[in-house]
Amino acid sequence: MSALSLIAILLCFASVFGVINERALGLPPSIGLLIVTLLASFCVIGLDALFPGLALKIRAQEILGVGGLPDFLLNGALSFLLFAGALQVDLSALWSRKFTVSLLATVGVAIATVMFGLGVWLIFRLIGINTPLLWCLVLGAVLAPTDPVAISGIVGRLGLPKQMAAVLAGESLFNDGVAIVMFKVMFVLATNQQAPSSDAVVVEFAREIGLGLIIGGATGAIAYQMIRPLDQYGLEIMISLALAAGTFNLANALGASGPIAVAVSGLLIGGRATRYIMSETTRRNLRLFWSVIDDILNAVLFLLLGFEVLGLTFNLDAVACAILSIPLAIAVRGLSVIVPVFWLHYRNPNVWRGAAVLTWGGLRGGISVALALSIPQSTWRNDILLICYTVVVFTIIVQGLTLNRVIRRLAPSTPAQHGL
Repeated sequence: MSALSLIAILLCFASVFGVINERALGLPPSIGLLIVTLLASFCVIGLDALFPGLALKIRAQEILGVGGLPDFLLNGALSFLLFAGALQVDLSALWSRKFTVSLLATVGVAIATVMFGLGVWLIFRLIGINTPLLWCLVLGAVLAPTDPVAISGIVGRLGLPKQMAAVLAGESLFNDGVAIVMFKVMFVLATNQQAPSSDAVVVEFAREIGLGLIIGGATGAIAYQMIRPLDQYGLEIMISLALAAGTFNLANALGASGPIAVAVSGLLIGGRATRYIMSETTRRNLRLFWSVIDDILNAVLFLLLGFEVLGLTFNLDAVACAILSIPLAIAVRGLSVIVPVFWLHYRNPNVWRGAAVLTWGGLRGGISVALALSIPQSTWRNDILLICYTVVVFTIIVQGLTLNRVIRRLAPSTPAQHGL
């Protein structure tokens, strides 16, 4: 099947399922689309069980190209999704919380990787599955990053204080790059390849993250100077497209973090170019264009997420591990937030309220699933996929739908900064 045919099929499904959600469920678009797609996937699984001769699961996977999610996200859509998300972030609010965001995106990711890995290793032992600890740490790295796609879809409609919205969005933009590096390191260790030394790991982190910041800043500055003398919104939008795709691919080619680079370049354009050098017409059209791009890619991504269930194999032990992993994921997220946040804001009496919102707002999404799917076939792959998928679906649907209640409960008695 050609790429154009696959795109046409995905857009048709996204449109039909979107209308079903809008008319029947009335849920936020991304969450509603995921739920409708999951229901359709389970119908296919049920029919396949009743009429195995039809081989519906296999046919559906072949038609939809479900296994292509890692490449679609990690090597394609992610650059545009991160850029669109960065354009929406208040740069001044983010800068005022730079230390909080930095610690959450680095120390928080490390804590989440190690603690979830240890916790899920104990769960496997409890159930009677002898999964190696290193593969559990791979799973910890997979589920460490919060998802900018899932979070950007809800931050705008929740009425969060500027600083809290900036922390949630900023963390999700930058922790992806850190988590991907962490995933690479853990995967090398788990597959018994030559184990890197601690110095090599530190150098790798510093190179990918530091070089990503430099590349993103440089390409963003070049685009800023290109846009400065212009007043043609079509050309300026084209420059922004080139910036998103070019920065991401340049960073990856140079061994830097593409997600971090494109996030920085997007912040520069969204925080400075739109404010100081773009006309009102250009600013409006640029934001509208990237909003449409964001909506379309979001719809396709959540559609693919919903269809990924077709590729899972279910057994009672693995399902039990997946269910027990949900409270573990919440507890680990809370710990990965509290340690860095409390260290910075221990004098603030509202720090626990802010930490609670950040904990419940730590949605996982397509990046985690794409990383899990990128693991080659092995004894542990299906269990890792099932746990990853269960946690991702729970955070998007349950936490995504109830986050507004958590905010309403905590925000009224909290200052504008929300303690963070």
